[in-house]
Amino acid sequence: MPEPVDTVEMQAALLRLRRTSGLPVTFGGLLSDPRHARIVELNGAHTTALRGLVISAGSGLGGKSIALSRPCAVTDYPSSRHISHEYDTAVAAEGLRSVVAVPVVVRRRVRGVLYGALREPLTLGDRTFDAAVAAARDVEQALVVRDEVQQLLSVTRDQVTDPPAAPGAWEDVREAHRELRALAPKVADPALREELLSVCARLASASGAQETHSREVLLAPREVDVLACVASGATNAVAAGRLGLRPETVKGYLRSAMRKLGAHTRLEAVVAARRAGLLP
Repeated sequence: MPEPVDTVEMQAALLRLRRTSGLPVTFGGLLSDPRHARIVELNGAHTTALRGLVISAGSGLGGKSIALSRPCAVTDYPSSRHISHEYDTAVAAEGLRSVVAVPVVVRRRVRGVLYGALREPLTLGDRTFDAAVAAARDVEQALVVRDEVQQLLSVTRDQVTDPPAAPGAWEDVREAHRELRALAPKVADPALREELLSVCARLASASGAQETHSREVLLAPREVDVLACVASGATNAVAAGRLGLRPETVKGYLRSAMRKLGAHTRLEAVVAARRAGLLP
């Protein structure tokens, strides 16, 4: 089953590649193991010949790109002497001639491959290469975020089911909560983002400190994000850097949250948010 990034970020990256490069056909997929990638997403294709194709490292243009961990291109795929031709049938069925392949590399490990292609034998210029590399970088960033989320989720699931008893241990829970909330807006896959936010909510209520209020306190997601950063001691500038916001925007969210919580200082806002079960 394809990873979430295959069906979300891969689609977005391939669409961006078509728009920025002018290439009529783009396709790609992630590695299922260290030596094989499966083509799972197509954009602009006339047939399904490429869908599901398993690319082996060293074979064909994409396999060469995977093996060398760098972009590779051919002006005329069917007649090229610089690649092997295991996939000629599928390439011919789609009518592809000029093709570029770019590896998706995360922490020096190839995780996938993106392709762009023309149905004419034309030399691909620097603009096309730059667009293909930029699209691959989009997928790389998505994978980095997903890796961080999965790592944090694996740690915090235990904290949710078995909250720490020692008061000092709660700092780890609060830091994990802050990091997860900061990552949430960067996660494109809806199911993974929903799971992440669900864990955040359970972490926030795990201390059992929620009090009964005459009215429920409703904060916007970004207001909670800002408070989570403030709770860790971050200044507005630091919080802005963590959340990808401007310091003025952070200040606005903080002011709004304080008003809703009836707080007059940053510390009062954090304490009130914890009492309301909004922060761990």
